[in-house]
Amino acid sequence: MGHKKDNDKLRTERQLDRLKWETAKELGLEDDLANAGDELTVREAGKIGGNMVRKLVKAGEEALAEEGDRKARLNLQDDF
Repeated sequence: MGHKKDNDKLRTERQLDRLKWETAKELGLEDDLANAGDELTVREAGKIGGNMVRKLVKAGEEALAEEGDRKARLNLQDDF
């Protein structure tokens, strides 16, 4: 794997880890995640994962909407 791909993968892993901790904090499960040995239940892990997915989907939808808006603005500018 090339250097750029390694950096991209590492950056993505860091972003997901940050999202995991942010979500756990919002759910009041930060302590459980920090001591994740046997103390993190399947339900708690599912809550964190489910909320992470919701956030990722929302971020993706927002990115697509922004991209659509940007393209629409560019098309309007081309018409003049």
